[in-house]
Amino acid sequence: MASEGDKLWGGRFVGSVDPIMEMFNSSVSYDKRMWSADIQGSQAYVKALEKAGLVSKSEMEQIVAGLDKIHEEWSKGIFVLTKADEDIHTANERRLKELIGEAAGKLHTGRSRNDQVVTDMRLWLRDSCSVLYTHLTRLIRTMVDRAAIEVDILFPGYTHMQRAQPIRWSHWILSHAVALCRDAERLGQIRKRVNVLPLGSGAIAGNPLGLDREFLCKELNFDSLSLNSMDATSERDFIAEFLFWATLCTTHLSKVSEDLIIYSTKEFGFVNLSDAYSTGSSLMPQKKNPDSLELIRSKTGRVFGQCSGFLMVLKGLPSTYNKDLQEDKEAMFDVYDTVCAVLQVASGVIATLQINKEAMEKALSPDMLATDIAYYLVRKGMPFRQAHGISGKAVQLAETKGMSVNKLSLEDLKSISPLFSSDVSTVWNYTNSVEQYTAAGGTAKSSVVMQVEQLRSWMKNHKDCGV
Repeated sequence: MASEGDKLWGGRFVGSVDPIMEMFNSSVSYDKRMWSADIQGSQAYVKALEKAGLVSKSEMEQIVAGLDKIHEEWSKGIFVLTKADEDIHTANERRLKELIGEAAGKLHTGRSRNDQVVTDMRLWLRDSCSVLYTHLTRLIRTMVDRAAIEVDILFPGYTHMQRAQPIRWSHWILSHAVALCRDAERLGQIRKRVNVLPLGSGAIAGNPLGLDREFLCKELNFDSLSLNSMDATSERDFIAEFLFWATLCTTHLSKVSEDLIIYSTKEFGFVNLSDAYSTGSSLMPQKKNPDSLELIRSKTGRVFGQCSGFLMVLKGLPSTYNKDLQEDKEAMFDVYDTVCAVLQVASGVIATLQINKEAMEKALSPDMLATDIAYYLVRKGMPFRQAHGISGKAVQLAETKGMSVNKLSLEDLKSISPLFSSDVSTVWNYTNSVEQYTAAGGTAKSSVVMQVEQLRSWMKNHKDCGV
């Protein structure tokens, strides 16, 4: 059991920490993931201390070399944590003292764990955003490439889970790719807001020792300095924003998953998942379950739970740092790991998906052309509201006669409106139907090809997370 006097904060305490409290208070089991960021921040900080004349050049070099050794130990997986290491900062500073002696005690001059931990988190999340951005743009590219190849395939579009209008399969793919592009742009914007330096803010009041924060900013490749020390040490907007971003992104992927789960059923039969992203049943040998997609759908709930839970932590806090904020790291790590996996699995699913063109085209039905009848009459000069009503009457007449609407005779149609003529036969063609939607964003081939080109241009201009 560690004496409180051995802690970074232990000078005014005597005796020992209750062992249950020791475990309850400890965060090193998960915040050790920031070991590299913690070392990076400390090396920059000791250089700033030397620049301010608070440590000698020899002491600075000694501390930097010791931290390099600690980095090597972490990299090789041989760093040994002790029971007294309550967080990554304590662990690294304890090891530094073991390696270089009392000079290690100067590293924390003017620094608080309050500004140290948030610096570590910003460094870690900055790099992690870049990783997620890479996975996300790879998924978008996979979707866009697939859309370009399969642009001639038609299938039913749905609203309210009812067949609505014929569309291109590629149009469906791109509808989801566009949403993910917004997610990528948001992630780049978040990374910029993450990349603000809090180090040098101390515990609450700032740094009184002439520390050059601009030097720290450049040394650690931050874009700007935090403006207010009280805000800097307690602000977790960037974590909340990251968690919300992840919630929205996975919600979009859950939507993709739900569609593909439905499309993969025997009732639809539009798509077939690769065996690499499916599992079987322990009882029913014939089953091929879309577990990859179901797990993506479920992980969305997990991510949302982390987001809402952390917002509940924030809403009850008074100003500046409170230990409640220790909850930020587990949420951040868990959500990062979850989204990282989800994006990679989603890319694999989309890349290996097989489509059943015949089933897609067979699912197209003449009733889906009811709107086309209205458009036909609009082109003849009829107001749309009236044309909509006439189209509805044609559908009703076909149902009364027990036939599909495209089987109505010209005489039947003329009995509803004299504007119908022999050229109405062009309406009963699914390719003609999709090809009329030539306005930007529509499902005509020219429009879909343009969407592909625009998204490829977008990808070219958004290669990096910060762009």
